[in-house]
Amino acid sequence: MKILFVCNDFYALGNGLSSSARTTARYLRQAGMDVRLLAAGNPDPEGPQPEFRLEKLHFPLLQPIIEAQTFCFAKSDRKVIRTAVEWADVIHIEDPFVINKQAMDIAAGMGKPTVATFHMHPENIISSLGLGWSRSLNALLLKSFQKIIYDKCTDIQCPTESAAQRLRSFHFKARLHVISNGMTTDFESCENNPETDPYMILCIGRLSVEKDQYTLLRAMRYSRHARNIRLCFAGSGPKAKSIKKMAHRLYSEGVLAYEPSFGFYSQHELNTLSGKAYLYIHCAPVEVEGLSCLEALRTGVVPVIAESRLSATSQFALDSRSLFAARDPKSLAERIDWWIEHPAERQEMVPRYAASVSRYDIRDSIQELIEMYRLALTGNK
Repeated sequence: MKILFVCNDFYALGNGLSSSARTTARYLRQAGMDVRLLAAGNPDPEGPQPEFRLEKLHFPLLQPIIEAQTFCFAKSDRKVIRTAVEWADVIHIEDPFVINKQAMDIAAGMGKPTVATFHMHPENIISSLGLGWSRSLNALLLKSFQKIIYDKCTDIQCPTESAAQRLRSFHFKARLHVISNGMTTDFESCENNPETDPYMILCIGRLSVEKDQYTLLRAMRYSRHARNIRLCFAGSGPKAKSIKKMAHRLYSEGVLAYEPSFGFYSQHELNTLSGKAYLYIHCAPVEVEGLSCLEALRTGVVPVIAESRLSATSQFALDSRSLFAARDPKSLAERIDWWIEHPAERQEMVPRYAASVSRYDIRDSIQELIEMYRLALTGNK
């Protein structure tokens, strides 16, 4: 089976969509599928390149914002897009933008099926513009994506039931399949042996509005144990400067006795950090799945996860002790303090969290995706 992935930016580092697409493509190839890529070229000249390469599209005024989100758009080239679609049996759309629509339109003219993965809520896109709070605007954007992209697909992969429920509420026409993006299994085993003097608390994710690292920093002003906590932020992004400034202020004012650390880490390094963390904090109020959390949990680290209407990451919490009210620093501080003050209960949960990730094995997800492709090809209802 020949699968064409259509993805504006397949090679971005620190971008969950691109990372998930790369992993899925790799495991599909291991499962015997012929997978090729229609995307912007890899900026690393020594790295792999898409089989159907497009130039990078530049937006004079918006380019700094786009690049700060570790993303780029591909420039349309109908000849290249048509050649790619002609090659494929199934077209897999990874994001809902211009080249994706063009590939879909050409595929429809050739009678070829198109499927998609719902990787992001509209709120993930426009939070950086300060409009993530607007329900009407986000609903309008989702309806636009629905009309232009998703309702023209035969099937849609929804990484979580939460995402599927939202699409059902908007009456999406395609068949919806709840299939996790999946956790990779090709990693070095690492058990959670946390640092407790001070307590190392880890937060992984792009430094951006929608990931809401601000709530973790604000929580330190309410925590009884703030001066015995060392915060570690793993990621980069458009809000790096303001988040670092806020973190340094907490340290300079004496709220924190240890200055928070920041860095961009490899998967191996993240695995090692998760093994040393006393707690993993996930603040994002908008998240289709949240694989960075899942990948941390494989070490057994105990999480504290934001609970909100549009965040599916809370499904990884095994009980309410690992949940806090999104955007509520007092709620988060209470959870952090409880786990610090109950080390025996935390240690009891370590093996349970390590075992919980097995249900998200990417090899299972790949088999379900292949079945979705076959369903799209046969046209069966």
